[in-house]
Amino acid sequence: MYFVYILACSDETLYTGITTNLERRLEEHNYSTKGAKYTRARRPVKLVYSERYESRSEACKREYFIKHKMSRKEKQALI
Repeated sequence: MYFVYILACSDETLYTGITTNLERRLEEHNYSTKGAKYTRARRPVKLVYSERYESRSEACKREYFIKHKMSRKEKQALI
């Protein structure tokens, strides 16, 4: 099971990623060096949206679409 998620960062930007464990990944983004470089500089972050997928391929395609094809306004409407 894979999750595509969107985080709201402390500077009001949005970060999109994929994971198999939302709780662990959120913990990493907020408290660990394993969090993405982008979010490490923008802590604390808050989970604001997630979708579940059966395959990594589906999740990666959706993550790409959200990150690169959707505007901020469209992401906010999704959330």
